[in-house]
Amino acid sequence: MKFTKLTLAAICALIAAAAMADKKASETSPSEDLSVYRDYFAKRFPGVPLNEFGNGVYSIDRVSRDSWEAIEEFPPYEPMIEAGEAFWNQKFANGKSLGSCFDGNPAQRTNYPHWNAERKMVMTLPLAINECLIANGETALNYKKGKIADVLAYMSYESRGQKINVEVPDDPDALAAYSAGKSFYFARRGQLNFSCAQCHMESAGMYVRTDILSPAVGHASGWPVYRSKWGELGTLHRRFSGCNKQVRAKPFAAQSEQYRNLEYFLTHMSNGIEYNGPSARK
Repeated sequence: MKFTKLTLAAICALIAAAAMADKKASETSPSEDLSVYRDYFAKRFPGVPLNEFGNGVYSIDRVSRDSWEAIEEFPPYEPMIEAGEAFWNQKFANGKSLGSCFDGNPAQRTNYPHWNAERKMVMTLPLAINECLIANGETALNYKKGKIADVLAYMSYESRGQKINVEVPDDPDALAAYSAGKSFYFARRGQLNFSCAQCHMESAGMYVRTDILSPAVGHASGWPVYRSKWGELGTLHRRFSGCNKQVRAKPFAAQSEQYRNLEYFLTHMSNGIEYNGPSARK
């Protein structure tokens, strides 16, 4: 069989991705992983600028993009941004507000997720929001949808244009958390025995029924997302949970250690791409 240059490049990229998965998570550094990951998608989808991958499947499919651009002219998430701004400015019973925990600046996306060396854990923005509420005597929010998605929409909107730059320090605990997230990403799970990588690396750009599988690079950039399927905004961990259910695996709790570590790995793999949330998806 004679392969075209594009097919041959895709095969080489698949081999590289397989090598990344087959090694123990601790055997390669985050910077080495990022290089392999970037090279894989550059070869798989030649001509697509790195930042465009932040638009998911709309970066690789013209027909889908046309529909998406029409939706984005009148974004369905605009009322949620306004609701999130109101929640940001709302005074707590003690007279403070959410802004008091973030130096009054809602444009925080570039600061999360990050490794908290003192607590030896990955810190995410939704977790920081709820910890702020609890510390000020307020009720914590549901991590998947509702008010948490609204305030994240506002903070993400204010953060648009900031570049993802998740650093994994040379710290054994931080590297262990990153490696756990990486292992989760490549591990098969559920009755269907699928991994995240099988859908969004090996099968990126291919069809599942009528849907095109989006490339994994850039997946962390557009959250929270308004999905037509949901009819509302949802968080990244809501999507993690949904993916686990789709392969018939028991999902973990939103903001569990497993999902926070997965977010840490996945966001690091999107370094250099601009945050562009909130966004709309099918």
